Amino acid sequence: MSDFRLKAFYSVAKNLSFTKASQELFVSQPAITKHIRELESLYQVRLFNRMGNKISLTEAGTVLLEHCERILAEYRRLEYDMHLLNKEYVGELRLGASTTIAQYVLPPVLARFTEKYPKITVSLIDTNSRNIETALQQHTIDLGMVEGVFRLPSLKYEPFLCDELVPVVATDCPIGQSGEISLEEFKQVPLVLRERGSGTLDAIELALAEQHLKLSSLNVRMYLGSTESIKSFLRYSHSMGIVSITALAKELKEGSFRIVDIAGLQFKRHFCFVSAQGQEAETVVHFMRFLQQQL
Repeated sequence: MSDFRLKAFYSVAKNLSFTKASQELFVSQPAITKHIRELESLYQVRLFNRMGNKISLTEAGTVLLEHCERILAEYRRLEYDMHLLNKEYVGELRLGASTTIAQYVLPPVLARFTEKYPKITVSLIDTNSRNIETALQQHTIDLGMVEGVFRLPSLKYEPFLCDELVPVVATDCPIGQSGEISLEEFKQVPLVLRERGSGTLDAIELALAEQHLKLSSLNVRMYLGSTESIKSFLRYSHSMGIVSITALAKELKEGSFRIVDIAGLQFKRHFCFVSAQGQEAETVVHFMRFLQQQL
């Protein structure tokens, strides 16, 4: 129902690319250009500065983007509310989740949600926690799910699931054969950890700080971009990883990995919903309730 010209402008403005906008909206690039020119003609302004192959928003473009975000959000709310009168759930839900949640928590929930509510269009981006927060601030997603460090006062965080990070090694690894090591031994163990910006590494740093330890005092061999890459690395290395217990169910059952306790050190955290301050869209509230019921 919403003016497609606004959708075209919004996509170009967020991507700063006519090509990406045409791919995102499944229309030709000349069609995108036509919609932008119609808006520029309507308001008698230039919306984009064109510098070779790059574009940027003009002052008028920035003003239109601010209004466009609100207008498109209201259109989504209108569509949802009107269909709800007939007990139909229709709308769009743009999710972002940090890697652990996206890979190990959400798949069964999203499968059930899309089966029960097939007229709600769901999209999901999978990236680290800081990128999720950035996406919320840029209004490219409606709801984020991150690994429990409350960083930005402009965002609202709500825990929905308790999680534990555990030190883990391959079963044949010589580290911690007794099942436990001391803090002093832990400082010497070669470690492979998640990358900077990940909620997992933030949670590890918080737990270390409680013991007056810093990452710089540990023997970190490598930082990797996903839990799966850490698990793959550990299969071929006598190193230790610290990953979510949620991600280890299969390996622990198969006996390919084992957990090593570190005396006096535990890594606890919460998975959290994160959203912009203010009233959430009805589709967001509906999904949050659904996920909590499923868990």
